[in-house]
Amino acid sequence: MECLAAFSSTSIYTPPASSFSRSRRSFSFACRIKPRSEAMRSSEVSQADPTKPKEAKLWGGRFEESVTDAVERFTESISFDKELYKHDIMGSRAHASMLAQQGLMSTSDKDSILRGLDEIERRIENGEFNWRTDREDVHMNIEAALTDMIGEPAKKLHTARSRNDQVLTDFRLWCRDAIDKIVTYIKRLQVSLLTLALKNDGLIVPGYTHLQRAQPVLLSHLLLAYVEELDRDSGRLLDCRARMNYCPLGACALAGTGLPIDRFMTSKALGFTAPLRNSIDAVSDRDFVLEFLSANAITAVHLSRLGEEWVLWASEEFGFITPSDSVSTGSSIMPQKKNPDPMELVRGKSARVIGDLVTLLTLCKGLPHAYNRDLQEDKEPAFDSVKTVVGMLEVSAEFALNISFNQEKIQKALPAGHLDATTLADYLVKKGVPFRTAHDIVGRSVALCVPRNCELRNLSLDELRSISDVFDEDVYEFLGVENSIEKFSSYGSTGSACVADQLDYWVAKLELK
Repeated sequence: MECLAAFSSTSIYTPPASSFSRSRRSFSFACRIKPRSEAMRSSEVSQADPTKPKEAKLWGGRFEESVTDAVERFTESISFDKELYKHDIMGSRAHASMLAQQGLMSTSDKDSILRGLDEIERRIENGEFNWRTDREDVHMNIEAALTDMIGEPAKKLHTARSRNDQVLTDFRLWCRDAIDKIVTYIKRLQVSLLTLALKNDGLIVPGYTHLQRAQPVLLSHLLLAYVEELDRDSGRLLDCRARMNYCPLGACALAGTGLPIDRFMTSKALGFTAPLRNSIDAVSDRDFVLEFLSANAITAVHLSRLGEEWVLWASEEFGFITPSDSVSTGSSIMPQKKNPDPMELVRGKSARVIGDLVTLLTLCKGLPHAYNRDLQEDKEPAFDSVKTVVGMLEVSAEFALNISFNQEKIQKALPAGHLDATTLADYLVKKGVPFRTAHDIVGRSVALCVPRNCELRNLSLDELRSISDVFDEDVYEFLGVENSIEKFSSYGSTGSACVADQLDYWVAKLELK
């Protein structure tokens, strides 16, 4: 699965062309970039050299002692929050530009900072950046590296900004991109299911309630039920995105600042709708990610139900579908086995996504306002939720495109269960019989069939009239699954004309050519 750190993100601030007039080589001297003998992969995190004195923390002015190694290991978050690097750099670009606009730093300092951030981003993406646990988190790693590169101007970047509002800005930007990614994968699965529905248009399958055969339905109608559910999943995510798209930057630790910043400028530069109105709320609440993980959990439950249905249908007992070898696995001991493992794992991994939501709900339930260090623990459940949901969506779409429906076996299954019984009751209602009376008449008709192991359409007219004299020759136009399907006509039903309209709607909406 592709790394979530590779989410595409548009750079918000683009310095003037003159800023880039110098070559990379001359730029390294201008920014006083210190060469390193060994470049670490960006996926690695290094420990501080125990033989050297510990680097002073950027927040350590009032402290006389360094934290112990155990505390440093326990409190670091760089091992996972480096995922936010791109969004942290985006926020810093916008913040530096705003500070310069407001006269809180010079244009030359801003330009040095922007060039330095460009170089840091390049190093990270090329695997040349040294992530250090003694620098705690993604923010301090980038800020300390920037200070190493360009010196004093870098120290102005944290003006009117706390790590509290900084991390929330990064996290909202990350979640926003993650939602866009998930919505794209949802659409891919919808297209796969729609393609499968069109390919099998007209195929009738048993519809189930209580896992008992109930009424005949068109397979395309059943598949479109999942398309509808996924559409609501997408809508929930987009609604969540709209609510989360407000900017915390400038709220600082919790009370705001007395410096003349322009929060609307940074908000606009980062693509937010507006700044958050209340600085305490801005750094305290995590409802945006709770809502996000809740939407993911609902999506995962829908995918789990799809997985369960296809696992059942692939079994010998059902035999309705055959997955291709490319989406199946075998057994280490039973050579005859062919298992639909991907959909079993889709079913299983829903537990992780639900667990991620429960973890975050539990984390937030007892916290006072405003920021508490507990909230450092909000990232990993979110990262895992997104990674897992994307994987579930991706493999479900792959599976859908690599299965075939066993029409012969499905056809043999249709006579069992008297699936046309409700349609027969509708026939009687059309003749003026009250529905409860019609229900009883059809029930007694089914009772005639059970000992003879036959279908309703195999009963003679005399046998039917022995139960009710309302029955006439036209009753046979309502019996049998094919006739039954054609009688469904209510909006949204499984009738052929209704399903054709549904297919047309989704072909247009999903732009399927």
